[in-house]
Amino acid sequence: MEINVNVNGEATSADVEPRRLLVHYLREDVGLTGTNIGCDTSSCGACTVHLDGESVKSCTVLAVQADGSGVVTIEGLAPNETDLHPMQEAFRQNHGLQCGYCTPGMVMAAVSLLDENPKPTEREVREGLEGNLCRCTGYHNIVKAVLAASGQPVES
Repeated sequence: MEINVNVNGEATSADVEPRRLLVHYLREDVGLTGTNIGCDTSSCGACTVHLDGESVKSCTVLAVQADGSGVVTIEGLAPNETDLHPMQEAFRQNHGLQCGYCTPGMVMAAVSLLDENPKPTEREVREGLEGNLCRCTGYHNIVKAVLAASGQPVES
């Protein structure tokens, strides 16, 4: 099937098999490898992207379902080539990453969380990110980063 997807503000198109996953379309057809494949079962959240403004695990979405839609990946989150998105900067400043594998998905999920709840509590952050796994157990600093990005004071 021929699909047309706006990815990070750029029109893309491809002829894809109906069963092709969005994560594979983004990585292999569009060449954006920042969206990681962690489990292929929607358990880890490493593949989280924004589809028409909603946070989704791209390993659970068929590429054909994104036809005519807009997708934002971690590569398209920052406003330009030299500046980071405020959430990316908060992760950097608060050491919200260790190995970095979960980071793109965590950042995308965290941006979506703050879009829905601009001033979450620590508990709300933890609940909001529970679909994204960090195998390095870096949750404390990830939560600090999200709270910092929301403009709230962060305890050490």
